[in-house]
Amino acid sequence: MMRKKRRPCLDKGEEAATTTKAKKSRSNGRQTKEPAPAETNESVFSVFLREAGVTLKQGGTSNEIAVDQVVFQKRIQKQLQKSPRYPGIVQEFTTGLESHIEDPELFRNCLLPCVPRLSDGDSCCGSSFQESLLRMLLGIEMLQTFIINTLLEKLPEFMFDGTGDGGLSIPHTIINQLKWLDRVVDSKELAVKLMELVSVAAVEVQRDIITSLPEILEDSQHNDIARELNSLLQENTQLTVPILDALSSLNLSYSLLTEVRGAVMTTLAAVQLEDLPVVVKFILHSVSASDAYEVVCNLRKKLELEQCVLPPVLQASQSRMKSRGSAASASTPAASSSQDSVALMLDGIKSAVRFQKMISEAWLKAIESVDEEEDHKVIDLLVLFILHSTNANQSRRGAERVLKVKVRAGLIQDTLLQRTFRDYAQVMRGYFPSILALAQSLLRSPDPCVVPFGGHMYRHSFIAFDSYCQQEVVGSLVTHVCSGVGGEVDMALELLCGLVTEKPSEMALYAVFVKGILDYMDNLTPQQIRRLFHLLSRLAFGQQQQGCHIQDDMHIVIRKQLSSTVPKYKRIGIIGAVMIVGSMGAIRPKVKESQTGSLPQETFRQVTALLELVKSSSESSPEAAALYYDELANLVLSSALHPQVQQMIGNSVLNEFQEDFVVDLGPEISGPFHFTPRVMYNLEDGETPGIAINLLPILARDMQNKGEHSQTKKAHKRVSLLCLSPFFRLLRLCEEKQNQGDLDEIDGLLGCPLILTDMDVLEKTESLSKAEREFLCTLLFHTINWLREVINAFCRQKETEMKMKVMTRLQNITYLQTLLERALAGTPGYVPPVANFDGECTDVVLLSAAAPVNKAKKDGTGKKRKAPGRNSSESSSQLEEPNEDKTQQEQPEKEKEKEIRQGVSLVSYRPFFRELDMEVFSVLQCGLLSRSLLDSELHTKVQEEVLLGPAELVFLLEDMLRKLEFSLTAAPAKRPPFFKGRADKSVGFSHLQQKSSKDIASYCVQLLPTLCSHLENCHNHFQTLLSENNGVVDGPATDVQEHQLMSSGYQLLLQVLNTTFSWSGFSQPGHRSLLKKALGVLAERLKGGGSELTLEQLVKHSFEYLVNFGSTMPSLSTALCLSQLLSTVSEKGGNPAAYREQTASLAKRFLSQDWVTASGEKERGNKFNEALHTLLRIYLEHVDDVLKAVEEIAGEGITELLNASKDERSASWPTLNRQTFLVFYKVLMSELEKAIRKIPAGKVSDNSEAQREKLLTWNLAVRDFHILVNLVKVFDSRPVLIACLKYGRLFLESFLKLGMPLLDNSFKRHMEDVQSLLKTFQLSTRQLHHMCGHSKIHQDTSLTNHVPALKKCLEQFVYRVKAMLTLNNCQEAFWIGNLKNRNLKGEEILSQRSQGSDEEDDDDDDDEEEQQCSPLPQDQSEDEAQETDSTKVNREDDVDQDDITDDSD
Repeated sequence: MMRKKRRPCLDKGEEAATTTKAKKSRSNGRQTKEPAPAETNESVFSVFLREAGVTLKQGGTSNEIAVDQVVFQKRIQKQLQKSPRYPGIVQEFTTGLESHIEDPELFRNCLLPCVPRLSDGDSCCGSSFQESLLRMLLGIEMLQTFIINTLLEKLPEFMFDGTGDGGLSIPHTIINQLKWLDRVVDSKELAVKLMELVSVAAVEVQRDIITSLPEILEDSQHNDIARELNSLLQENTQLTVPILDALSSLNLSYSLLTEVRGAVMTTLAAVQLEDLPVVVKFILHSVSASDAYEVVCNLRKKLELEQCVLPPVLQASQSRMKSRGSAASASTPAASSSQDSVALMLDGIKSAVRFQKMISEAWLKAIESVDEEEDHKVIDLLVLFILHSTNANQSRRGAERVLKVKVRAGLIQDTLLQRTFRDYAQVMRGYFPSILALAQSLLRSPDPCVVPFGGHMYRHSFIAFDSYCQQEVVGSLVTHVCSGVGGEVDMALELLCGLVTEKPSEMALYAVFVKGILDYMDNLTPQQIRRLFHLLSRLAFGQQQQGCHIQDDMHIVIRKQLSSTVPKYKRIGIIGAVMIVGSMGAIRPKVKESQTGSLPQETFRQVTALLELVKSSSESSPEAAALYYDELANLVLSSALHPQVQQMIGNSVLNEFQEDFVVDLGPEISGPFHFTPRVMYNLEDGETPGIAINLLPILARDMQNKGEHSQTKKAHKRVSLLCLSPFFRLLRLCEEKQNQGDLDEIDGLLGCPLILTDMDVLEKTESLSKAEREFLCTLLFHTINWLREVINAFCRQKETEMKMKVMTRLQNITYLQTLLERALAGTPGYVPPVANFDGECTDVVLLSAAAPVNKAKKDGTGKKRKAPGRNSSESSSQLEEPNEDKTQQEQPEKEKEKEIRQGVSLVSYRPFFRELDMEVFSVLQCGLLSRSLLDSELHTKVQEEVLLGPAELVFLLEDMLRKLEFSLTAAPAKRPPFFKGRADKSVGFSHLQQKSSKDIASYCVQLLPTLCSHLENCHNHFQTLLSENNGVVDGPATDVQEHQLMSSGYQLLLQVLNTTFSWSGFSQPGHRSLLKKALGVLAERLKGGGSELTLEQLVKHSFEYLVNFGSTMPSLSTALCLSQLLSTVSEKGGNPAAYREQTASLAKRFLSQDWVTASGEKERGNKFNEALHTLLRIYLEHVDDVLKAVEEIAGEGITELLNASKDERSASWPTLNRQTFLVFYKVLMSELEKAIRKIPAGKVSDNSEAQREKLLTWNLAVRDFHILVNLVKVFDSRPVLIACLKYGRLFLESFLKLGMPLLDNSFKRHMEDVQSLLKTFQLSTRQLHHMCGHSKIHQDTSLTNHVPALKKCLEQFVYRVKAMLTLNNCQEAFWIGNLKNRNLKGEEILSQRSQGSDEEDDDDDDDEEEQQCSPLPQDQSEDEAQETDSTKVNREDDVDQDDITDDSD
């Protein structure tokens, strides 16, 4: 029992007030009961009490009891029952009680516990604690109803009194008397009266009554009272909390609980914020497994946390969070209480999730089911953090998985995260460990789509939380940087840089943490080292110098690295020192003391000293010096250096460059050279001798010095051609910065000649020594790199003359590259000079050593190159031909041999060329020069217009494609291998890495009109060609070389467009406008003026524009590029399915076309096969009915091929011949297997029509499979067998999983269909069994690897069919026998039998099972079984065969 402890007395003054009030109310309410007989009544009441052992006391003294309360109750009951006036005496007794409690003081005494009375010398009787008098009387059943009525009538008198002295509330005490009674005589009546009282009582009393209901009423009343409370809840939201408290304690039926919960859910939107935790707790604790998902979904929809925080409070709540001061918290009580309520609500969710697994699963499912970005709410993120913070592994993993899926799909984005952190920082702080763990997991993910979101989580945590959290964030980011995994390191460094920019003073506190990364620089790439030093130097040497305590450490590290003799560490030292110069020498904002904002003298001195130190440290090594110039050039380009520093660098550079590399041309060039020097490639007019770049003499001197090992003599400065290009780049950038982009000072270097040698010497390379051949190759490399750097410098000049010179330099490069290829062919094992100095030179050497030096020329896509022609714009190293194994039929045999001998690809040598800047592609804006513009002397008729030759177009597009693939194609972050086998992929992309992918995508979109113009030019070129040759590609008017170049250009243009549109960034909301702009360019080419169109319309017009190019595809690989581009563009709209049919029909057209090269031969070879494979897959993926398409190709196309002669092709599918059969076979098998996985599984609930439809689909699939498996009898090559074994098993597995449940359910309704399906399938599986036998005879491991898994599937199938028949009560139609091992031709394999029949071989024919009720005799042979009248299907495993006969009908 619950008992009340004794309370202190009421204050006298209050007593008096209470008395008068009580008397007033009594006199008003019941005047009839007041007259005189009170004395006699009172005497009955008090006499009975006294005799029973209770003494009534007056004043503030408690009533005394001398016996135990149970004894007291028995005595009273006995006295009343034995009285001669019974039952009238009961009325007298109760009237006496009523009169006694008229006095509030005495009433109070009766409500308070009695005290035990001590008799003389005796210890107290009974227990130490006794109930109140009224409570004891309530235990007497004959008095109970009357006393309850009296108490409830008296309760309103004290309703507005409040609590008296000592905290005693009379209404509360009255209600307490009714709790936990041993028996309630009339529970129903009591419930009615209590609810009546609730309807009129004050709010406090209402709350008291409602919360006490479960303790007052019996279980039988719970459902009725719950209904009343439910209706009260709708009317009065003030009582939400007590009503829900009461409801959660009542014992309710499931249906009523559901009804109540539904009602509570409807009021959720109107609930006070402080009541929300109780409401949510009630809803979640009242769910069952069956409705958990539905309830959680509703709750999630109704919880609008975004509206819980009022905008003015936002900043205040943030400031309170940050300052943690009492003043701040006092100023924002609203923010605090709202955050507290949300925190309490989340705690409720947390406890529900922790103790009820079904609720955690329901939350995950509810969040997962949201499929629109705008439907996601703050509560989703908070719940995911809660689920992650619980200890259950399952919910932790589930939360992580759901978050990754949502982020990857773009449904949960940074804006939602930002809102959550902004409004609920205080709440989120409690889940910081989970936020940190999730951020770590996302940042480590191999999926590039989710990594940035992990970064946002880190960033917001640092900004929103306290210093402890900030320290943890920085520590975690430093750990990521030290992991050495590419994407992870980049993201972590980017975040640290961002935080230094955004919160420099906070980050300064953790500078020591960041400095720790300096010990782990071995795993970082040059670009990452740049970022690291940029960030550290900003902290240590930035304008505020908050992290100045690490300056000395930085200086020590830099000096140590610079003085190292190991090239790797010297490189790090140079990069670091230049970054520090960038931070120290940056432009200072104007301050009051020095209005000019000039650099302090001391800082300028330090900058100069540091630059001098780097220069002197790198003089001994040309590679180090070249890196220093490159890094300084990057700094000049990317940073806002102070004019003093800028000028100091610029002045020294110009003088040194002229001194080292430029010579005045005299009448002759003297010196001991292997080759005769010759001034070449002069573009300047006039006869007067000017300046020249001193290439040959410097290289000769350098080689000579190396030979003499003159490194020991430090008397004269060593000049190396390695430094030429980097030095010029630095010079050019300094000039640009100082003269606002004007290069007049150095424009002579664009057209000035080069001192080289006569290149005719390449015709007789056999007569040269190895050293001379290597010398020539090195000279060519340096020349090409110089020209590439010159183009980088002058590509943006606007004057026509300059543009012409740049174009000529491009032609020089393409011509020199053909010479270089020939030179390299005669110089096997040659290692070129380094051109990109920030990477490991050894990596590059490894790459070149692995290059196929003596093989036929192939470029990046494996295409061959041609010998150079007369005109440089026709001949190029970039010539591409789609067929890699063929030569020109027209060429004499000697020329063929010569071409093969001369063919060395420059692909492997790409790291040894200087990087072209993105700006160079502005040259593409010139028109395209084609044969129609040339006169008889091969000179352009119109000199005024600058035109681009096909070779130069291909050269630029190849470089552009490589750049786009590097920066726009997101490769998953992979762990670095233990052994670094191949070179770093980023060699030759250092400048590109410093631009963001968005910048590059924007630049491509700017170039799109130009690229489209070139695309149209190529289209027109081939259209004209086809019309001239009457639709034949290899007509007499076709120029083979030009055809190859234009074909390569066409293909590259499509690849560039495809790579641009495939950029994953377009799916992000921030880049939607860029995507629309890009599609707008394509749409405008077709329609004109498409600015007002929607995205869907733009996609439609772009698609229509691109489809038009399908008529002029010169090769299958170009056709494939177009198909891929169409597929990519169609996915950018909201309805890719609308374009499936067009894409499929175009792909089919390409597959039904005879592809012939310009020289008249049919296309073939590996590259052709790869393109065909992808194109066929595109066709089958986009076609409406895959099964029908597979049957069409396998049934018609391959049948035609079988009937054709050996070298012929299929008539309806010209790309299908015996060479390409394997390609077709693999694709058909894999696509068939994919297609059946999409057939919906059979359900018991399916109607007869749905079952028939699914059976028809399976019948078609099984028929296709049978055709393909049977082809192995004709085409029995090993690759075909491997494909058949592999995909045969996958097909079987899918059939077991999806097809058999359908057969289970439809066997009775569609028995014939099921039997015919199994009959057809049996033929295929028997053939598969024969293939297993064939594999074992030949003992070919590539085949036998597939056998065990396939046999397992075949065996499973046997028993699955048996199970199906048993399910349909046809088990007697099933028997298993022995299946003989046969080879592909069906001949029996005798090897096992000859080993003896008693020997058991579990892989072969020893397993025998017999069913009891088999209708066919077990020893009946296979042939005999087939002759039986019963309809049957045979099905075999490696040893088993079951015949399904249907005689159940």
